[in-house]
Amino acid sequence: MHSVLLIARDGNVKEQMIMARYNDKFELSVEDMELIENALHSSKSNQPEPVTRRIHDLLGRLHNQKVFYRPKSAPYVGG
Repeated sequence: MHSVLLIARDGNVKEQMIMARYNDKFELSVEDMELIENALHSSKSNQPEPVTRRIHDLLGRLHNQKVFYRPKSAPYVGG
């Protein structure tokens, strides 16, 4: 929670507590995501095991959100 000071027109000051919310809309480019992934990959080796596991899981979730190119004109044959 964060506190915010509100000042009314009559000069009275009131403190109000507000709950922080997470932003669920991100505006990141493909290059931004690549930079984040590269930074995570390079930081894995310097971390203790539980942190390395969390980084690895995050990289997996990022990978699973990617949309890979598949030709629409011919059947897709994976390789």
